[in-house]
Amino acid sequence: MLPLVALVGRPNVGKSTLFNRIVGRRLAIVEDTPGVTRDRQYAEADHAGRRFRAVDTGGFTPRAEEQLVRAVREQADAAIREADVLVLVVDAEQGLAGADRELAALLRKGGKPVLLAANKIDSTRRAEAMDLGELHSLGFEVFPVSAEHGRGVSELLDAAVENLPPRVGEEEAPLAEEPQTRPGGPVRLAVVGRPNVGKSTLLNRLLGEERFVASAMPGTTRDAVEESTEHNGRTFVLVDTAGLRKKRHVIDKVEVFSAQRALRAVERADVVVVLTDATQLGVEQDARIAAQAEERGRAVILAVNKWDLVRDKEGEAKRLREEAARHLQHVGYAPLVFVSALEGTRVQRLLDLAAELHDQAATRLKTPELNDWVQRTQEEHPAPLWRGYPVRFSYANQVGVRPISIAIQCNRPQAVDEAYRRFLVNRLRDRFQLQVPVRLMLRQKSRSTPRGRGERA
Repeated sequence: MLPLVALVGRPNVGKSTLFNRIVGRRLAIVEDTPGVTRDRQYAEADHAGRRFRAVDTGGFTPRAEEQLVRAVREQADAAIREADVLVLVVDAEQGLAGADRELAALLRKGGKPVLLAANKIDSTRRAEAMDLGELHSLGFEVFPVSAEHGRGVSELLDAAVENLPPRVGEEEAPLAEEPQTRPGGPVRLAVVGRPNVGKSTLLNRLLGEERFVASAMPGTTRDAVEESTEHNGRTFVLVDTAGLRKKRHVIDKVEVFSAQRALRAVERADVVVVLTDATQLGVEQDARIAAQAEERGRAVILAVNKWDLVRDKEGEAKRLREEAARHLQHVGYAPLVFVSALEGTRVQRLLDLAAELHDQAATRLKTPELNDWVQRTQEEHPAPLWRGYPVRFSYANQVGVRPISIAIQCNRPQAVDEAYRRFLVNRLRDRFQLQVPVRLMLRQKSRSTPRGRGERA
């Protein structure tokens, strides 16, 4: 698992803008309104050759009574607990507020490295005009930054990387064998989907007992509840989650809290079953739920429930496969299974698949085979020219698992567009028969490349 850098702070200080700047993509919603971010958002980042995960959190309010605000605070608490380095983001223009001081005191007690990002310092003139002595009084190293313009962010990340724990299983170092990633280990299996698609009924069938409350009333499950079972000599931790609806339909604060717990269960899972209803498909919503699992690097199984109610099974199966190909392209590699939780049809197949995907996600691909793949691919389908110059790949190696992460050295990584990246990933899946998430990282070719062919610009 990559080390984690958590961004924390009170509402509207620019955490999401800084998060987007660090990960190099606009993933977090940025709005000049407090409280826009509620769920934790994770993404991988790379700085000075060191890979890590960054997490954006909702605005931290130390003493909050209102339920939704408490839920957001709990998300921030969770990020603080699991982080290796904490970045306390404050608004340098407004100065320290009482909430900033209380949060700083809380972070100080945690004993983890804390860096203070003094945000919204957009120019050298503004930095010279500001008195940052008040910020230094908190006892943390202060970094004047502008998340909006990128000013000072590199220096902040230099310090964050220096405080990360020693690298294990990254870059050219041997990949470490971790208990939670080794093939044959326990499998955490979360079942997610819209309300009333039969998640609790399915899990009861897998357990062989009425462990989870199942009702025809949508929203029966409010929290993520888990139970263990054995199947073919493997241990499975099964997690039932609250139904996920479109955000515009979510008005109850408890439902918001339940949805956050469901997404947290996805983050902790090894494999996610996205369950849908054969009699009431919600393609758009199911696609969004599947995307959330894939974005978090989790293996996905697409399961269509209530198959016992379908009359023309052959025709309907063909239609649903075509629907999945059109609307679920981002997880088009995921297995698709038709089940009946009520009758038990093919439900055990979900456990077999989950075990296969769990082990596949921990696969260590051999470097010679990866390099053979990358050379063959560029010979058969070279990348488009960039300003008249060729784009060449010289060396590939695996740098991580869960998700499988492949780094490729390239003479012009900035020239490889998203379409060709997707092409590479699809070819990689075909070559190694992968049905799990894959992350592809293109890096600038170094002068001393372990393997590759000479090139001229």
